[in-house]
Amino acid sequence: MKTKKKVKTTPQSVTPTLIRFDWAMKRLLRQKANFTVLEGLLSVLLKEQVKIINIKESESNQSHSNDKFNRVDILVENHHGELLIIEIQNSEEVDYFLRMLYGVSKVITEHISKGDPYSKVRKVYHINIVYFRLGEGADYVYYGSTEFRGIHNNDLLQLTNEQKEFFAVERNHVKDVKDLYPGYYILCVENFDKVAENSLDEWMYYLKNNAIPAGFKAPGLEEARERLQYDALSEEEKLDYDHHLSQRLYEQNAINTAVFKGHFKGKAEGLAKGKAERNRLKAKLEAAQAEKEAAQAEKEETQAKLEAAQAEKEAAQKNVVINSHVAGLSLETISSITGLTAGQIIEILKRHSLV
Repeated sequence: MKTKKKVKTTPQSVTPTLIRFDWAMKRLLRQKANFTVLEGLLSVLLKEQVKIINIKESESNQSHSNDKFNRVDILVENHHGELLIIEIQNSEEVDYFLRMLYGVSKVITEHISKGDPYSKVRKVYHINIVYFRLGEGADYVYYGSTEFRGIHNNDLLQLTNEQKEFFAVERNHVKDVKDLYPGYYILCVENFDKVAENSLDEWMYYLKNNAIPAGFKAPGLEEARERLQYDALSEEEKLDYDHHLSQRLYEQNAINTAVFKGHFKGKAEGLAKGKAERNRLKAKLEAAQAEKEAAQAEKEETQAKLEAAQAEKEAAQKNVVINSHVAGLSLETISSITGLTAGQIIEILKRHSLV
């Protein structure tokens, strides 16, 4: 197999900077004369010749930035009657995967009338061009579709011959079950490594760099190179495009500022929380130490009381021994009275020179 020669992108081989693709889709690519640009991108992605019949009118095509139904940038219908959503997303959204699902669901329900059979449900492709890290992955183009596999045999559920005949009449572009369900493409522009090896890479290069080297031959890029140059815009279009770039820069700066403030606030809150936790642990240790010292003082006090009681007991026994001896009582009697042994009694009497 021959490998396509990589195109070196030297400054001399690159055309002047082109306008951003998102603005082009909103202002230029909706014109029928420019359909060939989008047709080129779609043909490269779907790996078949795509012909755009028209741009569909839909709530999904609303352009107001604050409208929650603004789920797509452009919605087109191809020659198979399929609907293709092309969306460019510049700002990160944590729930973007669900946004994709909502966008497809919205388009499906918009294009079927109440009472129509399910065979009228359109095939929808959702093509997402994202300029932020979406999920964990190293590739720069992902495709997702719906298949059904057996949980025991891992076999793929297929259409029956009867179903194939039915869809050959109703939807002649259906061969497998997955052809009935939406297909998702995600182009992760920031993951592209800037080396163009095929038609899709050439499109990715343009999406990332807003420039198309002279040697690129992917479908649609020649038309994009000619029609999407800034200098070719009218004065009104230039003003609108410049405002678009300024707004993008403002939004990015606002996001960066919010991130910085959040980081700074989080750091301050973390320091305050850490200080409070340190003070709490310090107070706990001091309380434990005070409790330990109080227990030791109580122990020493108890020991002193025991020693005093013992000394008082011994003093009382000594007095009883001396008084009993002076009274002429026998050792046995004194022992019975004090509970001391004869030896202990004699020791007391010796210390007082009484024996």
